[in-house]
Amino acid sequence: DNVGFNIKNVSVKEIKRGDVCGEAKNDPPKGCASFTAQVIVINHPGKICAGYTPVLDCHTAHIACRFDQLKQKLDKRSGKVMGESPEFLKKGDAGIVELIPSKPMCVESFTEYGPLGRFAVRDMRQTVAVGVIKSVTKKEYESK
Repeated sequence: DNVGFNIKNVSVKEIKRGDVCGEAKNDPPKGCASFTAQVIVINHPGKICAGYTPVLDCHTAHIACRFDQLKQKLDKRSGKVMGESPEFLKKGDAGIVELIPSKPMCVESFTEYGPLGRFAVRDMRQTVAVGVIKSVTKKEYESK
């Protein structure tokens, strides 16, 4: 379902793709410094190594994110850990990875906010992997 609403003193022209609104008092949306995600590689011609920087499509945002470190390799069916710190992930593999966005990006863990916790990894004009966010390291901003 799509819901439309207006905000006082905010023009439609000021709102851009990837913007997120939330409850300011309870759990305000914040940008993330990095996040840990479970990724399943579905269609990549080579190997995904640390340092790979594809575009992530998460909610309405399209932002390049760097695979900072590959933490674990998982069994795709059972979810059991098959190895720690793998060198690469290839087509058909699943793993836990640490991602760092290149621009400010608002994401949440899949268990707390489903729509902000799912993403697709796109490269070469196709979806190469999909994933869910396990945990987020929030970026703290000084209040003005």
